[in-house]
Amino acid sequence: MSLLMPVNQYSAVLGKHYSKQNHWVKMLAMMLALSVGLSFLFCPGCPIASEQFMVTFGYNFCYTTGLWLANGLPSDLLNRYVDWTQNPLRRFLVTVSTSLLASTLVILVVTTVFRVGYFHKSFWSVSWQAFVVPLGITLIVSLFMHSRSFLLSWREVSVQAQRLEKENAQAQADSLRRQLDPHFLFNSLNALTSLVEENDPDRATRFIRQLSQVYRYVLESQDQEVVPLAEEIRFSDAYLFLQRTRLGEGVQVERHLPATAPLDHWQVPPLALQLLLENALKHNATSQRNPLRIRITLDEAAGTLTVRNTRHARRLPEGESTGLGLKNLQARYAFLTTRPVLVEASEAEFAVVLPLLELQ
Repeated sequence: MSLLMPVNQYSAVLGKHYSKQNHWVKMLAMMLALSVGLSFLFCPGCPIASEQFMVTFGYNFCYTTGLWLANGLPSDLLNRYVDWTQNPLRRFLVTVSTSLLASTLVILVVTTVFRVGYFHKSFWSVSWQAFVVPLGITLIVSLFMHSRSFLLSWREVSVQAQRLEKENAQAQADSLRRQLDPHFLFNSLNALTSLVEENDPDRATRFIRQLSQVYRYVLESQDQEVVPLAEEIRFSDAYLFLQRTRLGEGVQVERHLPATAPLDHWQVPPLALQLLLENALKHNATSQRNPLRIRITLDEAAGTLTVRNTRHARRLPEGESTGLGLKNLQARYAFLTTRPVLVEASEAEFAVVLPLLELQ
């Protein structure tokens, strides 16, 4: 794996390099073909090998290539600093102004080189039509190209938003299906049966109330994008009570939540904390001699909630982990914030750091 990852990364970089290089080759071939076509148009009776045809071709090639670079390169550079979707009017004005300025410089240089350097004419003999007509054509083509770039950028943002919304909906549905999994219900009913057989009505009654609270929270939060951290903490208490009733002292939970922390102010995606607790219980062995230790820590300064658990390999694993739960959680966070969900794994511990959200 350690050898394969650098090879894959190198292949990806190499692929991008060749793709970019291929783009430039295609554009150069297009400029050559366009220049040849314009040369036949402006010099219809000239033999291809004649000096007049070659001069006309060189003049057209310098014009087309220069104007292409003057309009294409500034647009690519501006894409990194001025986004179409954030401020379209500003981007439009900056792009057109830059294109016109660069195109004027290209026209000035090409005209000067050919009229003064080849035809040996005075620079001041250049008429204003030599600038106005090419600039007018450049402006029309530039408006078309930048309008196309704006529409493509807008469509890309729209597609990305729809994709993230779909992933968010799928992640919420997956959380709901996982929580309503028959295995969870069967385990809970078995634990309840044990309490009834032990003739412990108080704990059985509390178990039923916590179980109903878990299912009520799942059903009420499935249509919400975020919930207050305080509600998620209360839900995790109910969930952990059910699990500790079933597993006993095999699960040890520590919570480091400052008393002054504004739990109602911070937000998290619903069932995010439950997912991390469930993963810890699902992928690790529990026993009274070697209990599974889970630590939940709130960092007010960083605005994060960390769930850390010890790692105890199961003798009979429940199947290979696909990691879909964490991927879905990361997709839900990507829909809400640019702050990533961090995963820290070692041989002894596994931790996930959730960024806390604030409603604006």
